[in-house]
Amino acid sequence: MNFNFETDIILENDFVLLMPLALTDIESLLPVATTDPGLLQYSPRLVHTRELLTAYIEKAIALRNGQDRYSYSIYNKSAKCYAGSTAFLNISNEDERLEIGATWIDKKYQGTGLNRHCKYLLLQYAFDTLLANRVAFMTDERNIQSRKAIEKIGGKYEGILRELTVLYDGFKRNSVSYSILKQEWEIMKHFFLS
Repeated sequence: MNFNFETDIILENDFVLLMPLALTDIESLLPVATTDPGLLQYSPRLVHTRELLTAYIEKAIALRNGQDRYSYSIYNKSAKCYAGSTAFLNISNEDERLEIGATWIDKKYQGTGLNRHCKYLLLQYAFDTLLANRVAFMTDERNIQSRKAIEKIGGKYEGILRELTVLYDGFKRNSVSYSILKQEWEIMKHFFLS
């Protein structure tokens, strides 16, 4: 696998456009980030103020420069607006694996299929372009909505990693691990959006 952090990787279909997260996205994402302070309640970082969103994007850019994470802004083509962010993270070219996560989407677009289209583009790029062998997903044990969404797209439950991540308020979160393997993607990709 050869994930190239220097390249601007743009992923797109008829429903969604994923563009590398940049400081110029602050104004576009601010309405999403500030609408609901609880949007990232299960995440290590919050984004519900201009300062927090700016710090979040600056950190995402630093992680890309450090070749650890590649974050995207999510543009909803149907609604003609920005709807959130998602990322590839924990990327290991040597081990032919990466994780998809750090996803947050405006509540008004949750349950509309937008997240499914995002995940399809990310999985398609990971497996069909990068030739990854494994894509992982992690979520807070308490985040039932996220767990159901991962299971709905074919993520296989692997277990719970206890007190894996420290959240913004100091809470040590248990993370549920899921994955999809290359051979599973080959079977499921044709039915993914049906």
